[in-house]
Amino acid sequence: MTMRTSLAPLIRLAAVSTLFVGLALSAASAVTLSGVVQSGGTFYIKPLPNATVTLFEATSGIPNPLGTTTSDPTGHFVITSTINTTSSIFFVTADVAAGIKFVTILGPNLPGSTTINELTTIAASYSMAQFYKTGVISGNSFGLQIAAMMNDNLVVAAHGTSSPVLLNSPNADQSNSLRSTRTLANLLVACEHSPATVAQFLTLTTPPGGSRPHDTAEALADLARNPGQNVSAIYTLPKLYTYYSPPLVKAPDAWTITVKVNNSGDDTKLFAGLGNLVFDSQGYAWISNNVVQGTPDSGSYMMVLKPNGQPSDGTNNEPVSPITTGGILGGGYGIAIDPTSKNVWEGNFGWGNCPTCLPSTTGNGSISLFTSSGTALSPSDGIQGGPVRVQGMVADAQGNIWIASFGDDNLWIFPGGHWGANQSISAYQYANAGPFGMALAPDGTVWMTNGGGLSGKYTSSVVRYQLVNGAPQRVTNVNPLGKALKGLAVDSQGHAWVTSQGDNSIYVINPNGAVMGPYGGGGVGGPWGATVDGDDNVWVSNFGPLMPGSNWTNGSISKLCGFKPGACPPGVLPGQPISPSTGYTVPSAGSQVLLHNGVPLYGKKGPASYSPLMRLTNSLIDQAGNVWALNNWKPDFNIDVASNPGGDGVVIFVGLATPPAPGP
Repeated sequence: MTMRTSLAPLIRLAAVSTLFVGLALSAASAVTLSGVVQSGGTFYIKPLPNATVTLFEATSGIPNPLGTTTSDPTGHFVITSTINTTSSIFFVTADVAAGIKFVTILGPNLPGSTTINELTTIAASYSMAQFYKTGVISGNSFGLQIAAMMNDNLVVAAHGTSSPVLLNSPNADQSNSLRSTRTLANLLVACEHSPATVAQFLTLTTPPGGSRPHDTAEALADLARNPGQNVSAIYTLPKLYTYYSPPLVKAPDAWTITVKVNNSGDDTKLFAGLGNLVFDSQGYAWISNNVVQGTPDSGSYMMVLKPNGQPSDGTNNEPVSPITTGGILGGGYGIAIDPTSKNVWEGNFGWGNCPTCLPSTTGNGSISLFTSSGTALSPSDGIQGGPVRVQGMVADAQGNIWIASFGDDNLWIFPGGHWGANQSISAYQYANAGPFGMALAPDGTVWMTNGGGLSGKYTSSVVRYQLVNGAPQRVTNVNPLGKALKGLAVDSQGHAWVTSQGDNSIYVINPNGAVMGPYGGGGVGGPWGATVDGDDNVWVSNFGPLMPGSNWTNGSISKLCGFKPGACPPGVLPGQPISPSTGYTVPSAGSQVLLHNGVPLYGKKGPASYSPLMRLTNSLIDQAGNVWALNNWKPDFNIDVASNPGGDGVVIFVGLATPPAPGP
């Protein structure tokens, strides 16, 4: 593991230099930030005097200090700055006592006032966890600004209170995250009252094989990245303090914090069975949607969410969510962005009762195509002909579109994004192959799973192809492998990580075609999707068992060790779990799950559900390290398979994973 090096001495030197430069500034060019350093925010408030307060502009290295002062006897402070906007973000810190640092994230525009307290620190450390590893917050401006948006989903910086996003459905007590933030805030209160508690907390949050954090803000960032360590011991530390109420009533499975989002932009077109997602160059999430909520029938729309999880509204020539044109019909597992044109391709599985479906009333599936602003380029019935009941899709660097055609056992390719009988090409697999997942390798080859049907009734296999003189050439064929294969992901070294739902396993195939595994543990159960983070570790999305009577009430994502040296805890080998035995779950705090329109998950007459994280088909990591997990099916198989499968919304694990390398 990389040892921690503090940049604090360099920052103090930079602050002195900034002070002398500031003396030469005219009053007309200065702007001020006023605020208060305090303890508490919901039940009890206590001002914190004599805290050293510093305003920073984050950079890719040492943050730029813009001003420093000391809080007065009422906890108030005023800092003068030379700038009030940045292409990065502003943040402010308060050194409260030995080992105790508070932080508030201010975003790219400097506000007039702010609060610095325990709750703003929880939000800052979690949202910035992937940029807070060397004693300071630093990183690329794009990732930092996305992280700042997620910070605002947790806290209102102006007042130091929980955000409306956490206080209301689909969060509040529908999950335990609101109470988790308050419990951790109470832990910081306990630290203020006891140096011994500070020492305990810094020790308990020391990363496996890493060095001890310097202060409480760093410790919380370490906890956000390693939430499964010392869970019970950390839970006992704040027991005597309830400045923030109500707290958790029992220890969680792990110290993850999540934000659930389920606003599609139109309550007549609710989230209902999300299939897969892709992030565009602006950080917007394009998400395929299976069904009409409350029915098993094909949906005719897809969602586009902003980087903070709110529906895209057309501002600055961006899409308006939900998108309803271009022949969308039962969006499945296939969605991709062409790096050459930035166009978005979406595969339609086309299922369920649909009298107007083309070319048949059961729907044969099709493909929809959109510009980056959401304008349909495909006909009103989609791109017909060729692929049937599309599942996985990828776009390579040349703009070739690779398609797993589940319904006709073919791999289809649209060279350069061109379709039609005289332009598209195909490669037949075998009878009942059921092509499903696809992934692009670093060398430009494409891997595909043949699942052998959704339940794995037939032979499953994995193949890898390359284009040679315009024709697909198979370079790897692993047959048979596993059962009911679904998704796969390829790491930076070319290993393909394959989810085998039917035997609860993950298999790894190296670039030469050798198979490793099966692997499991860490909460892996009915695995469906896989994604690789920036450390080459692998995140698995668990769907649970596909069998009558199964009730998957503890949905989870799992983290497995990859092949990058030094990226796993000491003693953990490739394929072994890093996540707890439960996986990373999202427990309820006691309120039933509600759709965005306020109706219970299974309807007004159905059973209450207390599972905010449901059956997952995939997860994807954004450029701030937030893991977006897609609720595809609801938890109760008997109800879902017959009449009401569509899972609700996206659950975002804040700051949990190392961001992947940016796409083209």
